[in-house]
This record gives sequence, structure tokens and C-alpha cells, in this order.
Amino acid sequence: MHISTIEYIICGDINIDYLVDSDRKSQLKALLKTYNLIGLVNLQTRTQKNSTTAIGNIFIDINKMGNYSICPIINGLSDHYVQSIILHSFNMRPPTKKYMLIGKINEHKINDFLIKLSYKTWDTIFCTDGINKMFNSFVDSYLEIFCSSFPLKRVHITKKKKINK
Repeated sequence: MHISTIEYIICGDINIDYLVDSDRKSQLKALLKTYNLIGLVNLQTRTQKNSTTAIGNIFIDINKMGNYSICPIINGLSDHYVQSIILHSFNMRPPTKKYMLIGKINEHKINDFLIKLSYKTWDTIFCTDGINKMFNSFVDSYLEIFCSSFPLKRVHITKKKKINK
């Protein structure tokens, strides 16, 4: 469980193209979501020959996100565009509701997981060149099945009232 008491704004060149759906993008979004962070930049941040990508991004806390605008600044010093964010309103108050992400594990979900694992064809993973690529491919496939069988659910946390004796 993570309950943030810090205000986050993360900016940088993350080398994951936000213009294309990919496993790496999904994994990053899932990781950042555990900290309530979302990527705001969905426009090109780098142009090179005949390709454009969005590999630079700005991530902010979704509970604090207010009215904002983002624009690229082409400075001519780099192949990357500078991303400028203007926060017109930004909620600095802590969230009134706290929550955590939980996943339930029961016999039905375990059976679902085992069935999905048994139907997975692993031969494409072992045909990959290099042990690191093979391992990463295996972990990606395994986690995809695991997350589909044991999805996380956002649950509101309530404070327990103290009972005076």
C-alpha cells in the first residue's frame, strides 16, 4: 500500500514512446498508477529523419491535477523538444479520500491463473536471441497472465474509530 505525502511532478526522457501502444508503455503506466501518476504528454517530443516519437514526458499526481496546458518548445540545440507545462490550477490539499490497490486471491482465481498458464505457448520465448531478452519476454508473459487473473481493485480506506471502554 502506498499513501503519498509528497507532491510529485516527474519530467524527463523516459525512452518509451507514448505515441505507440507497447508492453513497456503499459508496464510504466501501471507502475506510475500505483503512485497516482499519469503521463500528460501525448504529442511528439523528438523528430529524427522520418520518425517522430513521444519519449519525453511529464507525470503528475492525478489527485492534484487541475487545469494545465502543455506545449513543445523547439530550441534547435537538441533532437528533443522541450516540454513546457503551465499549471493554471493545482490542488495542493491532500486528498480527502485515501485508497489502496488490492487484489483478491481465492481458489477460483488460482484455477483461472493455472489454466491460462497451461494454455500459454512458451516456445516463442525460448526462440528469442539472448538470455536477457528471453527472461524479459518470459516475465512479461507471466505478469500479463498474473495481472489478468488477479486484477487490482482500488479500495477506499476508512479510519477505524477508537472505542473507549
